[in-house]
Amino acid sequence: MRKLYPIIRKSYAAMQDSIGGKKKKEDLEADRLLFEYKEMTIFYNTSFLIIITMLLLQISRVVMGGPRWKGKGAEMEALRNPISKSILDLKSSLIKSDSKGILSGCSVRLACNPEQTNLLNQTCFGRPETTVDEDQWFQFTLEEAFYLYFCLKCIKIEEGDGSVKNDNELWEYMTSKKIAFPDLFKAYSHLRDKNWVVRSGCQFGVDFVAYRHHPSCVHSEFAVLVFSDGKGGGNDRLRVWTDFQSMLRLCGGVAKTLLILHVNRNGEKMTASSPSCLDGYSVEERTITRWSAELCREDQGFGLK
Repeated sequence: MRKLYPIIRKSYAAMQDSIGGKKKKEDLEADRLLFEYKEMTIFYNTSFLIIITMLLLQISRVVMGGPRWKGKGAEMEALRNPISKSILDLKSSLIKSDSKGILSGCSVRLACNPEQTNLLNQTCFGRPETTVDEDQWFQFTLEEAFYLYFCLKCIKIEEGDGSVKNDNELWEYMTSKKIAFPDLFKAYSHLRDKNWVVRSGCQFGVDFVAYRHHPSCVHSEFAVLVFSDGKGGGNDRLRVWTDFQSMLRLCGGVAKTLLILHVNRNGEKMTASSPSCLDGYSVEERTITRWSAELCREDQGFGLK
């Protein structure tokens, strides 16, 4: 648009020359000011339309779903450094150093070297602790620690006295600390196996939040609630419509889609007495969103008057 301005000015000047000076000087000055006013109006109206279009595109991406990248180069950075590759590098490093985590209440602590610290930050496992020790310590949730131990098989976990836990002992410990641990871990591992970055969703009133890549590159897309066939846990949530309305309004306010993961235990005989029960579990995924009449309404031209 701005490239056309010199051409328009030349055309205007030629038009004035063709008049032969019939107009007075004051009239020409008034015409010039009027022309510049219209020119500025066109420029600012165009800029305003561009800004409105960009905002509408952003709103549509939130409404229709999809990743919200943080910055122009974030998506390309994610493509260059996939989470799956970083997890393989982390697994190799932890196995090589024979890493051992230490049980500490409802969490597991792990001492890491600089390479492992960088890889843990890249893959979003655990949270770094601030200590005066030379080694960097990370604190993991029970789901994160058991995923590294049982699924990736890259760490060992021991008690404070140095005794290493086996599969059944560690499973018994974690289920005693968290009654819904079998279902939460199955849901956690289900998302992690699909290369989603999974973090705690406590600040949003859900079990987990799921990111397409590292949180520094993209906002989380899903707020995750876990349900199961078993007793206890979070199965008493979303029992009435007001629960749905509150949760959906919350998710809409933070630009997330509500994802329900239902863990099917596939029979009452499938008890959670050992981690082998996880092989018999299956996960059903379901997203819930608010219905918008504006998005679903047919064209006005085909409607009844």
